[in-house]
Amino acid sequence: MKYLKVVFEIVKIVCLVLVSLLISCNENTVSVAEQPTLSDYNVGEQWTWKYKGVTTEGEVRSEGEDTREIVNIADGLGMVISKDTIPVSDIVKPEESKTPRYKWPLEVGKTWTYEKNWTSQDGTTGTQSQDAKILSYQEETVDAGTFMAYTIEYKGTVSNSRGYNAQTDEVWLYAPEIKNFIKMTQTQDGFLYSEELIKYVNPNKK
Repeated sequence: MKYLKVVFEIVKIVCLVLVSLLISCNENTVSVAEQPTLSDYNVGEQWTWKYKGVTTEGEVRSEGEDTREIVNIADGLGMVISKDTIPVSDIVKPEESKTPRYKWPLEVGKTWTYEKNWTSQDGTTGTQSQDAKILSYQEETVDAGTFMAYTIEYKGTVSNSRGYNAQTDEVWLYAPEIKNFIKMTQTQDGFLYSEELIKYVNPNKK
C-alpha cells in the first residue's frame, strides 16, 4: 500500500507539471494583443534602439542610436522622434489602411499584406509591398531585457520611379508590454539593416 501511495503521488506531480506546461504553451500561442490606447502611455516613457546597416562586403553604411520619448504637449501627450513631436493621439488612431504595418489585433498565425507608398526629398516615389505573417508569441531577449513578443515576418519587394526593384525581407519582434518593437532585421539587395532595443524606461514601473 505504501508503494502504491508513493506511485500515486509521483503520477499526481507529473500530471500537475504537464497541465502547467500546457497552460503555459496555450498562453504563448493564443494570446491576442490589441492596439495600444492613449491611456497606455506615460510621460517620461522612453525607448532607445541601436541600429546598423552593413553591405554583404562588410562595409558599414549607417550606425548609431535612435531614441523616442513621451512628453507633455499642449494637447496632451506627444512622442518625440528625432526633431519631430507627434501627438500620441495620432499614433493610437485605429488603422484605416487595408495594408497596415500591424494588423490589429495581433495573434499567432494571422496573415495580411503590408504596403507603403513614399516620396523622397528629390521627388523619387516608391512602393514597398510585402506579405506579413505572425509566426510566434514567446519570450525574446534583447539588450534591453527579456519580453514576450510576436515574431512577424514580412516578405516582398520594394521599387521606385527610377527603376529600382529588389526583394526585401524583414523580421520584426513586437512586444505588447512596451507598445513597440524590440528588434527588426531587414535584408535588401545585398544590404543588411538591423535595430535592437537597448534601453526601455517607464517611470510608472519599478
